[in-house]
Amino acid sequence: MNQSRIHKPKEKRKQDREEIPVEGSCCEDPRVENKKGEVVCVHCGTVHERDIVALKRRAYTAEEVEKRRITEPRWRRFGPRTTIPSATKEDRMSPERKTLFSRLSKIQKSLVSSIERNFWEARPKLKMLTSMLNIPKYIEETAWKIYAEAAKKQLTLGRTIKGFVAAALYAAIRVHEYPRILDEICDAMMISRHKVIKSLGLIIKKVLPELGLKYHPITPKKLIYRFGNEADMSLQIQKKAYDLLKKTVEAHMQTGGKDPRGFAAAALYMAAKSTPDQRTQSEMADIAGITEVTLRNRLKDLRKYI
Repeated sequence: MNQSRIHKPKEKRKQDREEIPVEGSCCEDPRVENKKGEVVCVHCGTVHERDIVALKRRAYTAEEVEKRRITEPRWRRFGPRTTIPSATKEDRMSPERKTLFSRLSKIQKSLVSSIERNFWEARPKLKMLTSMLNIPKYIEETAWKIYAEAAKKQLTLGRTIKGFVAAALYAAIRVHEYPRILDEICDAMMISRHKVIKSLGLIIKKVLPELGLKYHPITPKKLIYRFGNEADMSLQIQKKAYDLLKKTVEAHMQTGGKDPRGFAAAALYMAAKSTPDQRTQSEMADIAGITEVTLRNRLKDLRKYI
């Protein structure tokens, strides 16, 4: 029994073949596969049906035309398309060519929206920043989702793209509780902390609730293992520092308004003090990016609750 059917997606065809009833004329051990457009049994050669590849269905409605479109998207993922600049006096072209290119440039600018130009500049900056800081891909995708939502809400108007990109990335880092601090992002982006904090406040209030994301403030516990690895300390010392910090938090030690890097560095310093992996206050302060005075103050805070 030969049948003819229109070409279907690969997964769908696979499901259809699995449901094909085997004819009585087939062998005792049937094995049905698609061979050159025919669904046949490879053991006995019985043809069960034909898999004919037909032309795509014609598009009639605007929705079908949009789905069928295979041309270049209006904006690319990593920067703009080829842009047509306006003709200038320095261009060595005939007056007719200058007029032509000026008109083409105006037409192109009229077809490109401001949000597209914003995305063209923001996406490469975000990719460069995540590459410099070795940020995982899933955090980069969350950061882009946050930035795109902020741009659609026009929150980026009147603010630098660099500042909002840095703020979106840090917000994504805090959503996923990744051990990175704001100062590292500001240094990599070469932008002041003040500008990033302003943009970050808007993201936390107006963007994250819309996306259903929760902002988790950074805690000293998240930084202990990172600083411990950078200081080349053993896992036992890092675990001891973690337990020490956990004990002080359970004793209701006040950490609000204080840099979590100081508490993490102080806990590691105390845990390693009586071991061969002991580090100086100067070394721990350099690793954590704080001053020795800050480290000594955090040591005093910890000793009160131990």
